[in-house]
Amino acid sequence: RGAGIRVSLFIDPDAEQIKASQKAGAEDVELHTGCYANAENSEELDREYQRLVSAAELAHQEKLQVNAGHGLNYINTQRICGLPHLRELNIGHSIVSRAIFVGISQAVQEMREIIIRNS
Repeated sequence: RGAGIRVSLFIDPDAEQIKASQKAGAEDVELHTGCYANAENSEELDREYQRLVSAAELAHQEKLQVNAGHGLNYINTQRICGLPHLRELNIGHSIVSRAIFVGISQAVQEMREIIIRNS
């Protein structure tokens, strides 16, 4: 913090973890989207998305900046862009994987368009 670096914690979309992050002095939380990304059916996907929505709302109430990431790709990112109070997405593997076929500039541009279109 003394060097001007924001304190951010990578956490599950869980109320206790959000409150603990705030108490620990974090300024940001990155909500772990892995369970959402790995959902095996639409019911599970909806349940995990709702957990993320609730977590984003609570984090915002606790005055934490809301970020999200893990396992996001060119398909499942669309819905995640609708999370309330979302400030930042951390997406890496899928962009690098896509870049092997289309180049890094196009891979980044494609993801950027998905985010802009769905935010």
